[in-house]
Amino acid sequence: QVQLVESGGGLVQAGGSLRLSCAASGRTFSSYAMGWVRQAPGKEREFVAAFSWSGGRTYYADSVKGRFTISRDNAKNTVYLQMNSLKPEDTAVYYCAADVDAPRMAVAVRLYEYDYWGQGTQVTVSS
Repeated sequence: QVQLVESGGGLVQAGGSLRLSCAASGRTFSSYAMGWVRQAPGKEREFVAAFSWSGGRTYYADSVKGRFTISRDNAKNTVYLQMNSLKPEDTAVYYCAADVDAPRMAVAVRLYEYDYWGQGTQVTVSS
């Protein structure tokens, strides 16, 4: 069983920045492919960013490319999402997710690839 706990959400003005953190339980975090997914009000969950467990591969949704950066610290069992130049359309609940059986350099883009999910953290961007 893997537990994921997100933090760092909040209210920010358009153009501002936030850094989300996701702390994971488990001794094999370094072998999990990790990702961030968001869900805006009235919309389906959508992929945001992913990080492979080997090789340092990352992948981003077009809507956040160049503004968001995903990173991970295996010593701290934590994955981060640095969000810059935030826009009102980035307002959503942001979820951290883990794919525990991903191939070495795979990034999980499809939501069904993720095995465990956090409870989410709210990000609100005001105009």
